[in-house]
Amino acid sequence: MTMSKTSGTSRTVLNLNDELVTKASQIFGTTTKVGTVHAALKDAVDRQRRLNLLNWLADGGLEWTDSDELRERAWRR
Repeated sequence: MTMSKTSGTSRTVLNLNDELVTKASQIFGTTTKVGTVHAALKDAVDRQRRLNLLNWLADGGLEWTDSDELRERAWRR
């Protein structure tokens, strides 16, 4: 694997499944392999962040919302 760092990116040689790249490019509306890989990576990170938030909420992350007064004050802002 070859890598060089410039501006937050690195150059890497990858073996990609062409069929999966084609399908992913159709899903993301991308026109290059680089764009498709970046879109897929961003999608994976965003999906995990959403899952983490849902798990946090399921674990009672917003327990204070049980208070009608606090909920009303939050909506007034």
